[in-house]
Amino acid sequence: MNAAVIAQEADKTDVEVNPLSAHIGAEIRGVDLTRPLQPAQVAAIRAALLKWRVVFFREQFLTHEQHVAFSAQFGELTVGHPVFGHVEGHPELYSISKFRKATRFEGQTLLRPWTGWHTDVTAAVNPPFASILRGVTIPPYGGDTQWTNLVIAYDKLSATLRSFVDGLRGVHRFAPPPGASGTDAFAKAVDERALVSEHPLVRVHPETGERALYVSPGFLKSIVGLTPRESQALLELLWEHVTRPEFTVRFKWEPGSIAFWDNRATAHLAPTDIFDLDFDRQLYRTTLVGDVPVGPDGKRSVAIEGSPVGAAAAVALN
Repeated sequence: MNAAVIAQEADKTDVEVNPLSAHIGAEIRGVDLTRPLQPAQVAAIRAALLKWRVVFFREQFLTHEQHVAFSAQFGELTVGHPVFGHVEGHPELYSISKFRKATRFEGQTLLRPWTGWHTDVTAAVNPPFASILRGVTIPPYGGDTQWTNLVIAYDKLSATLRSFVDGLRGVHRFAPPPGASGTDAFAKAVDERALVSEHPLVRVHPETGERALYVSPGFLKSIVGLTPRESQALLELLWEHVTRPEFTVRFKWEPGSIAFWDNRATAHLAPTDIFDLDFDRQLYRTTLVGDVPVGPDGKRSVAIEGSPVGAAAAVALN
């Protein structure tokens, strides 16, 4: 028998879970995502997601409708994006194209080891619990995505630093990245649908009880109660820590590939090397409604601006 880990209910589901690194990432085989899953298959995939944080599927050539149907078996879908909308005719889908404004940069920007890393939509008071990304047009090389495990990152802090960050909270804001093209339109969209929330720096996972460093570099702007310099220094230490290579997995996309990640325990990095290539790249994403984060002290996150992301918000934004 090889190193593959067979899911607990493999005798019923044939779901095969193959880990890809020590701490994060597994490839799942034995399922056809174009068809409705059996309850045992849903349970096995969800168990793998909770253990490995991000799971991958190959050769799953889904239509938009099948993508939405697969996602709905794991929770309530959000609108494609709370600021930038959705694919026409498919309110649950968000287009991840090569030249979308959210990721296109011009000129020289200040690059640090954590630049570009983020957890999806943490500026909302209830960030999505999961994201499901489907590859359609994929370059022959380049364009890989990376994920990091925020639970192991928390565990690997010193006990002294863990006890300190356990009691801290941070302000997350959705704002245009420096040097984004079309900045005026981008900023206008954010101003009209601003999302600002205060979350604990350490989030208790609602299903596993594990603690994760909830420090999305793309959205977390400051730590409550610290001076600006203290906040900057601590955040940079934590951001550098969570992106340590041994906490990460790197995924090479193929047409028909799907990545399904737990947004409560991961951050990820979209590729920028694709802008140095002539190839196109097109993916589509769904997100599932999440709960309001809770810290080790039992205190929930609070919204400063904006509404929760979910069915009611989707109606309001359309």
